[in-house]
Amino acid sequence: MKKVEAIIKPFKLSLVKEALHEVGISGMTVSDVKGFGRQRGSTGGIDKIEEYDDEFLVKMKLEVIVEDEDAEKVAEAIKKAAYSGKIGDGKIFIYNIDQVIRIRTGEKDSDAV
Repeated sequence: MKKVEAIIKPFKLSLVKEALHEVGISGMTVSDVKGFGRQRGSTGGIDKIEEYDDEFLVKMKLEVIVEDEDAEKVAEAIKKAAYSGKIGDGKIFIYNIDQVIRIRTGEKDSDAV
């Protein structure tokens, strides 16, 4: 199994959610996060927001657990939906997952997802 994790711009979340639904993904975890990359928090004049409390930019992190064979199509769906062509579109990370356990039932791995 794989964990596909993406850091995206907040206003792209609805588009990404729809894109994942279209490729058969029915669940995900979403978190509000802040951070910066190569630009060190600078928007380069791209975004209209001029004031920040700090140098970190607001982003969304989404996490999806999928079968190995679905990881690439999920990553591609996220990439297409989150793309704006501007600085800060985000990143996608794909991790190996050793085991998943559903707490309520004790189901494991594919049955737990």
